[in-house]
Amino acid sequence: MEEVCLNSEPFFDESDDVDVEGSSIIEHGLESLNSKLKNPPVPTVGLEFDSFEEVYNFYNIHAKEQGFGIRVSNSWFRSKKKERYRAKLSCSSAGFKKKSEANNPRPETRTGCPAMIVIRMVESRRWRIVEVELQHNHSPQSKQFYKSHKKMILEASKSQPPPEPVTEVHTIKLYRTTVMDVDYNGYSNSEEIHDTNFDKFKYLELREGDASAIYNYFCRMKLTDPNFFYLFDIDNDGHLKNVFWADSRSRIAYNYFNDTVTIDTTCLANKYEIPLISFVGVNHHGHSVLLGCGFLGHESVDYFGWIFKAWLECMLGRPPHVVITDQCKPLQIAVAQVFPHARHCYSLQYILERVPEKLGGLQGYEAIRRQMYNAIYESLKIVEFESSWADMIKCHGLGDNKWLLTLYKDRHLWVPVYLKDVSLIGLISTKENEGLTAFFDRYVHKHTSFKEFLDKYDLALHRKHMKEAMADLENRKASFEFKTRCNYEAQLSKVYTEEIFRKFQVEVEGMYSCFNTRQVNVNGSIITYIVKERVEVEGSEKGVKSFEVLYETTKLDIRCICSLLNYKGYLCRHALNVLNYNGVEEIPSRYILRRWTRDFKHSCNQFHAPSNNDTYNPVHLYTHLFNSALPVLEVGAQSREHYMVALKELEELLDKFDIEDSDSM
Repeated sequence: MEEVCLNSEPFFDESDDVDVEGSSIIEHGLESLNSKLKNPPVPTVGLEFDSFEEVYNFYNIHAKEQGFGIRVSNSWFRSKKKERYRAKLSCSSAGFKKKSEANNPRPETRTGCPAMIVIRMVESRRWRIVEVELQHNHSPQSKQFYKSHKKMILEASKSQPPPEPVTEVHTIKLYRTTVMDVDYNGYSNSEEIHDTNFDKFKYLELREGDASAIYNYFCRMKLTDPNFFYLFDIDNDGHLKNVFWADSRSRIAYNYFNDTVTIDTTCLANKYEIPLISFVGVNHHGHSVLLGCGFLGHESVDYFGWIFKAWLECMLGRPPHVVITDQCKPLQIAVAQVFPHARHCYSLQYILERVPEKLGGLQGYEAIRRQMYNAIYESLKIVEFESSWADMIKCHGLGDNKWLLTLYKDRHLWVPVYLKDVSLIGLISTKENEGLTAFFDRYVHKHTSFKEFLDKYDLALHRKHMKEAMADLENRKASFEFKTRCNYEAQLSKVYTEEIFRKFQVEVEGMYSCFNTRQVNVNGSIITYIVKERVEVEGSEKGVKSFEVLYETTKLDIRCICSLLNYKGYLCRHALNVLNYNGVEEIPSRYILRRWTRDFKHSCNQFHAPSNNDTYNPVHLYTHLFNSALPVLEVGAQSREHYMVALKELEELLDKFDIEDSDSM
């Protein structure tokens, strides 16, 4: 265990809390300070700063406005490096002074005030507020000048001439230093710092009321949901660059559905007013599930990287296996940096949505689009895609089209034929007009403001959670109408959730459009089959397409060239045909993905009781208790009788907690 030493010396010299001397420089500094700090924010758990000095100044500014001074009451250091990694900043009236044996001791000025903030250095070497107490046990003295304010004001006075009037800033200012005057566009009014690298487009632009809406929403959520997680990213001038948050249900959902995650940046790509970025997974019903949200101040590698790291920290450092994003170079670089071991893919849907915009003005557009779609969806082998794409480029003279050149260069990230070894669980379309609906579809439009979005956010999540809860309930009593006499249909009707079973049922029915299943090669225990299928070519016209299926006879391994198992997560009609041809009556269990099963949440073996190291981690405790309580919730909702029994037991358990709490006091 790492040794630490406790140091109660203040960061600045504050042995005397109040300074009664007031020079002209200090008076000017106070004037400047007061003019710039209208409606300063309240210290909040989750705020991050680049250095210890910055968070000290932030709390000092808050203290000045509230009429109290501050001091560093405790510090924790790493013993080897003598590096501070945790500190407690307290009201200057905290604690009590040691009793003096002097003849005329100074009167006691401290009151044991509990007001304070606790900060610690996180992995990014930024300082985060982790604990806050705002209540004082004494009356603040707004006109009193404390020593903690002196250093900040003197430094501001040395570097700053008398300030110009400050126009209200339409950006959220979580704190603002006393050395920067900013107009409403974010530019400096001071000639000395006019040529800085400050970019007004690299922070969140908010309407009136948006800042307080964000802050109030997070405060409300933290009170009602103890495992609600949020982080602010603030620049040196106090501008809000990025925001990330996730509620406890999103954090728990990721425990189950962390295999493949889509990072939805539709609002960024379409230049919506809110720069919303969403982390979305797929639950056991095949429905989208929210895994976290953020607001991005600028589309750059650093900004994307911050959001991804915040999300990863929220999810206890467990990266997904597959990450799907829009086609965007900064996104690609950030994903590689933060999720180096994840397989990164581009969303085919996002790419195809841009086809009309990028190619719509070209002569012969419909023919180009048709050839492009055929190359993407009809190619079973890489050589087929390469040939079809080359024919399209040559036929229409598109060799100089920059967008198509970029697409071709990145083809291994988005063309289905290159992704056959990736588990995509339905998050990529395998045929035309098979689109996926965005999680916040119908809740966000181009001019939705931050405040409007937060008002709709709870409604969207409530409806999604209700949809999942109702689906879970229906699946416990679901009975299906069979479409065939095939054993595979009966087998999986008892296992899959209803939504997934309906999709699998289509493949079972599709077995009857397959014919002429025959062996074409035998290599030891591996047999190669060709399965022919009648397919639609144009409209209602029928054609015949051949699919190659490999079958290993000893282990019953099977693989079809169409790769539906990886694309969607269940076996295709061609593989089912070959299994049936070989007299296999039940689908081998390894081809039944547990994530699609009705009891997936109950049987998921990745959730264990917290280890000794996690005993006091509230996220681990909450997650384990929630998972353990799920069977009670679902069985209790099946009938009025079950509900009354569950409710009575829960009330008795809560009463027991109340008794234990009162005994321990």
